[in-house]
Amino acid sequence: MAKRISLREYQQGVMNRLQSAAAVAQVDARLGIMIGTENWLVDLGDVAEVMPVPVVAPVPLGFAWFKGVANIRGNLVSVSDLPAFFGLQHGGFTSMSRLVLLQPRHLPHAAVLVNRMLGLKHLADLTLQDADPARQPWLGEVYQDAAGQSWKTLNVAELVSQPSFLQTGIA
Repeated sequence: MAKRISLREYQQGVMNRLQSAAAVAQVDARLGIMIGTENWLVDLGDVAEVMPVPVVAPVPLGFAWFKGVANIRGNLVSVSDLPAFFGLQHGGFTSMSRLVLLQPRHLPHAAVLVNRMLGLKHLADLTLQDADPARQPWLGEVYQDAAGQSWKTLNVAELVSQPSFLQTGIA
């Protein structure tokens, strides 16, 4: 005969397991994106929203990587071409490309264009690699998956604090 437990103990056990699973999922999960032809990971807490690329109005005297502004639900949002800012070659943006709106705590009304979304990736499935000491400040850890593909971590807070990213036009 099975051991009997009270409904209260059962409910408390379920709640504890759900809270534990949610905490692990938030810490472990990253958003996989393609910037140029490279695989990148972004902390979910740094992303406000991901959406198809809307119409972007160009801004005069902006750098080539600064695409302009887009109207997102009545708010003007600055749009930066992240592959171009990183100096990466790519075949352009397609219907698979996405606009990633950054959390306002980092930079209000800012978004970056990426080539495509690659879904959620769990750090437990990746192996940490040795870091390049001469790397850009917005590059965090570098991982490798089971298929041998490299995954770079985008440090959004570091990216938006760079004067080269904040200066979008010719002075």
